[in-house]
Amino acid sequence: PAMVERGYSAAFAAALVAVAGTLAVIIPPSIPMLVFGFVSGASVRDLFLAGVVPGVLFGVGLMLVCVRYGIVTGCDRGGERASLREIRTAFVAAFPALLMPVIILGGIWFGVFTPTEAAAVAVVYGLVVSMFFYGDIGWRELPALVLRAFTTSAVVMVVIGATAALAWVITVEQVPLAITEWVRSVTDSKWMFLLLANFAMLLLGIFIEPLPALILSAPLFVPLAQAYGVDLVHLGLIMTCNLAIGLYTPPVGGTLFVAARLAQVGIAKVSYALIPMFVVTLVVLFAITYITALPMGLVWLLR
Repeated sequence: PAMVERGYSAAFAAALVAVAGTLAVIIPPSIPMLVFGFVSGASVRDLFLAGVVPGVLFGVGLMLVCVRYGIVTGCDRGGERASLREIRTAFVAAFPALLMPVIILGGIWFGVFTPTEAAAVAVVYGLVVSMFFYGDIGWRELPALVLRAFTTSAVVMVVIGATAALAWVITVEQVPLAITEWVRSVTDSKWMFLLLANFAMLLLGIFIEPLPALILSAPLFVPLAQAYGVDLVHLGLIMTCNLAIGLYTPPVGGTLFVAARLAQVGIAKVSYALIPMFVVTLVVLFAITYITALPMGLVWLLR
């Protein structure tokens, strides 16, 4: 709503939320990276370190898209720089809201609650802050909010259910194995292997959620990566990034449906607005695939 009020189109705002929301899959603590580490035996610490620079690059890329959109459309050309006093005042006012990600990540990191439980904690904390600190929500508005949340969740669950059924068919038909064998038969080049691995994982990520996709494909790709001399940490990062991009790639992207539903915009319009963001994320993906030092620099430095 804040972006629409500023002058951004609802489709663009929804596309941005759909894309930016997937960065959590890449930036530590990342559950898919934990799963890859468990399946492959790669160091989870190194996987987390490898995700830092790519996460920043994806974020900067999306910021540049937003700046360009604001300037080209004229809806947000920027304004005067805020003074230190204004920044301090805004920080104090926003501090209770800013505590939410700290509580969520801190609770998960220190084992206080699981990621699923963190969602419930976030809802309760958000309600308390909104109702008693900011006063944005009153008791009378709660039933409508709960009903709206239920409707949105129902739509998403239908999509997830259909995706799960499709994932079952793909698994039964041994599609991941077929893709892996295809990659193996096509090339002996390390660089071509990485290109085909990107393509295969992006394709899987469109139809299958990251965790089951990793569980299915990691045992197949790990031996291939070792044969081509690819670091398993680098492979895990590449696979995770592709699966994150698959989350908002039409026609089945999960975050795409959530954002479109929240913004009350059609999937076609959101998909069209998403094109420049998709291009930027693909550029970053290929950069971290072939410029190994970008994702692996911190890992090499701290090993």
